[in-house]
Amino acid sequence: MALLDVEGLTKCFGGLKAVSNLSFQVNEGEILGLIGPNGAGKTTVFSLITGFVPPNEGKVLLEGKDIVGLKPYSIAHKGVARTFQIVKPFRKLTVLENVSLAAFLRHSARKEAEAEARRVLERVELIDKAASYASDLTLSEQKRLEIARALATNPKVLLLDEPMGGLNPTEIDHASILVRDICKSGVTIVWVEHVLKAIMNSCHRVIVIHHGEKIADMPPEQIVINPVVIEAYLGKKANSYKKGEPIC
Repeated sequence: MALLDVEGLTKCFGGLKAVSNLSFQVNEGEILGLIGPNGAGKTTVFSLITGFVPPNEGKVLLEGKDIVGLKPYSIAHKGVARTFQIVKPFRKLTVLENVSLAAFLRHSARKEAEAEARRVLERVELIDKAASYASDLTLSEQKRLEIARALATNPKVLLLDEPMGGLNPTEIDHASILVRDICKSGVTIVWVEHVLKAIMNSCHRVIVIHHGEKIADMPPEQIVINPVVIEAYLGKKANSYKKGEPIC
């Protein structure tokens, strides 16, 4: 049985079908990439899984139990956490306070929540910034803070929404190592990303969606040569694609 099983997920906004009959499974211990052109519906999928947006149709099964209809905090308590594409920390709170707030999901006592927050900050290499205000962090540090807040809820499944966005190549390499280390620690990951190199180097499997529909589900080395994926990204037929040309 898959850890997370999405079955026939559909979401319409007025006359626009943002996600259409989408089905996929995520196995325990896997890093699953979820990619697609801008507007493909990737972030909407995350919002549907985590209860921020209700689907029109479909199921989301966590360990075989449907979580559709639950509030986001209930889904988080069951073990599904997410980050957001645009980071929004509590800017006037310290880094430690930001992560401690998330840790209260599992720990009722402040001392225990802060201890968990410090452990997570060590993990994402932000412990030296614990007393700094979130507003004083660089973008790369804010991205790691976003991941730390999600990790502090002790998730089974972590949904990462473009954690590499806006980072330079060195920061991307550092962040990729962090993602792989998180998976090795026992957290299953679903990863939305436009930095294709990071996805190709880290994911066990990649799903591509286009106009809300799944068009591919295969290992990363096959994704980059798949003609349907190439056409979706470049708007051209595969026979006009130049070998080595990036698809995103």
